[in-house]
Amino acid sequence: MEKHRKPNVILEEHGVPNASEYTNYEPDRDWNLQNFRKIFKIQVIRESEDERELEFDLIGYPLSFVNAFRRVLLSEVPSMAIEKVYIINNTSLIQDEVLAHRLGLIPLRADPRLFEYPSSGTKDEDEVSDQDTLRYELKVSCTWDHQAPKDSRRTTDMYKNSNVYSKDIKWVPIGRQAEIYSRGAEDLGVLEDDILLCKMRPGQEIHAFMHAVKGIGKDHAKFSPVATASYRLLPQIELLRPVRGEMAERLKNCFSPGVIEIVESRSGDPNSREARVKNARYDSCSRNVYQHEDLKNCVRLSRVRNHTIFTIESVGTLPPSVLFVEAVKILKGKCKTFLEELDNIGK
Repeated sequence: MEKHRKPNVILEEHGVPNASEYTNYEPDRDWNLQNFRKIFKIQVIRESEDERELEFDLIGYPLSFVNAFRRVLLSEVPSMAIEKVYIINNTSLIQDEVLAHRLGLIPLRADPRLFEYPSSGTKDEDEVSDQDTLRYELKVSCTWDHQAPKDSRRTTDMYKNSNVYSKDIKWVPIGRQAEIYSRGAEDLGVLEDDILLCKMRPGQEIHAFMHAVKGIGKDHAKFSPVATASYRLLPQIELLRPVRGEMAERLKNCFSPGVIEIVESRSGDPNSREARVKNARYDSCSRNVYQHEDLKNCVRLSRVRNHTIFTIESVGTLPPSVLFVEAVKILKGKCKTFLEELDNIGK
């Protein structure tokens, strides 16, 4: 099996000589499910404290499948977002259409797994259900602050509600939602309170009702549950010969911080300080080392085949680990549907 395995992706000074080998996925000649289970691994590398960013490795997994996960995360994992805005009064300077667009982009805390997709064609479009719709209200008016300091010229001191933030959006229960969701706004309110919607001056007012529904990013980007989902092959750096002294310092500066380290000699001689590869994982593969004639032949740059670094940055409604599991379920369902269609051919 090893003799049929492709080499790593080579990064040369002016291109990638074996890039064509990775344009189309070709399984190993003796590929089977048992061998795949032996080599396939998932290793969690890092998760942020706020559970919004996750970095993990997919080892032994074809890039075409990895990209399928990325596309599903971006466009097919559902989330809740404001879809319809009913403006009762808007005397601010911002146009109704722009205000509605901004409201639609406000991330919500609501877990989409608790709701159904909105039904179409079976009821009046203004008729809502507590199983597929969340209602919100925004009602803010700007007035003079008569208790403001006389010498102050700051708008936040002179006026009340001069800045309209996302925290001013309030959840309004529909049907039995107040009973079902006992925590109320803590589970169904806006995700971030300090998102600026618009600015107003005394006498101006905004009053609007909003309906949020379940949707997917393929229909509109506001439904995408991730800020981004990306992947890259694991970098590999090999030093072909010892690099010491001043050359070692220049070699270190050619790579991202933490990739190359300088090892001090016991003798204390600065010319005997040697460069070592510390952690090639976070190299940006900029190939800056090829700008130095005396260093370009000291290093071999490549990327490890079938070792993918996958990064998910969640908007915050659901943790990245949950989003990835949901993406796996969706892709699994697509595969099942495809197999069923194949079985039905010719019947």
